[in-house]
Amino acid sequence: MLDRLLMLRDELALMKQDRSTYVKSSEVVQIYTQVVDQVRHLNTVRTRERKPLEQNRLDYVLDDCFQLISLFFLACGKNDEIPALYAESSTLKRLLDHLKEAAFYSGKDLQGLHLRIDDMATKLRSGKCEGPECEIMSELLEHRLEACAEILSKLEGFLATLHPSLLPTWEKLVAILRSLSACNTRSNFPKDEVQGLKEELDMMQSQMVGDKFVAPDGTTPDNQELALGLMRRCQLWCGVVEQKKGKIDERFKETWDKLKAIRDKLEKLSLTQAWSLRETDLWQFQRALDRVDEQRVEGNFVDAEGQPADLHANRTLLYLLRKSYSFIYLLIVSSMPVSEALLPIYNQLQTTKRCLLEVQRSGGVSSARELYPYSMKLNSIDNMRVDGKFVVGQDIPEGQAQVNALLAECYELQYKLRIEAENEDSD
Repeated sequence: MLDRLLMLRDELALMKQDRSTYVKSSEVVQIYTQVVDQVRHLNTVRTRERKPLEQNRLDYVLDDCFQLISLFFLACGKNDEIPALYAESSTLKRLLDHLKEAAFYSGKDLQGLHLRIDDMATKLRSGKCEGPECEIMSELLEHRLEACAEILSKLEGFLATLHPSLLPTWEKLVAILRSLSACNTRSNFPKDEVQGLKEELDMMQSQMVGDKFVAPDGTTPDNQELALGLMRRCQLWCGVVEQKKGKIDERFKETWDKLKAIRDKLEKLSLTQAWSLRETDLWQFQRALDRVDEQRVEGNFVDAEGQPADLHANRTLLYLLRKSYSFIYLLIVSSMPVSEALLPIYNQLQTTKRCLLEVQRSGGVSSARELYPYSMKLNSIDNMRVDGKFVVGQDIPEGQAQVNALLAECYELQYKLRIEAENEDSD
């Protein structure tokens, strides 16, 4: 089984590396069916040998296969099908584990994650899934979403112990702590920005009465332990950041360079996603981050001799690790249900729509002639359709409805602008 799964993973990896053609969903589904067959065989063997919870190398390879298959489903535009949820659920679980470990987060963080878990549960119940493999993948994802929901419930319970009037103070402290960590990872240490954050903390400190925060109504609420603890963490971290000035312990320089490079690449991808991202590219980042995360001992980074990192190195590396996972999560969530074969057309229509909206906001056009470039572009795209569908080679890629709807929106905007211009000419 391990040999078979390794071979299937290699096939997926080769498909991922091939940028000469777009991914065909039929090829992905074929490999997906073979992987699920191995899972079915594995479950039978472990049930017979009474080892249902065993974890070994085979499980890691199996996870690699499912991660790649999930990202391929996104690249093919099959976002509403159940296998597409696997990669998102894996990254979501990592984020929740890290929030629980860090013990500081905002209510908005939890609200957004709660909505995603509910959305994924809805997709799992109503998602497209055909064949015997449906049951296995659905069961696997149900268990993972239950684990995510359980962690989220504990995080919400933790934050619920904070007095409601102190929530704005808590949110501000969370923002300051994250800003300090971001400053600490800049190529050029922003001394003035750190000083500004320190002054904010000093201002908050000066407004306290008897070492307690004051509510807007002038009272000093109970249950301030969480907020006071976070205030002390901010002050301590601010002092450490000022002292270190972004210089990491040499023992962890290699890990810092690796994580920073990953964070920077993912940040760049988040800005150019529509034009440069193939969802399967995220797999190599996921795996690199997982390996770094799994090398920690009791939550701490350790050097080659097994010695733990100091506070500055540990928190800095954790910030880069968590920030990178956040970028991956956002890139997965914002993936459009359009096959990469249609993405060039979809992106051109998105750009055309933005241009037409900008023309509309700026007062429209003085003459219908000014709309000719948009008309030519839309007509050239429209002429690519065959019987109302965009055909690539012999295939009809996923995402036809989204592209056609966007084309119709562009036509409607152009028509409104033309009518307005003609009415002005008549006047």
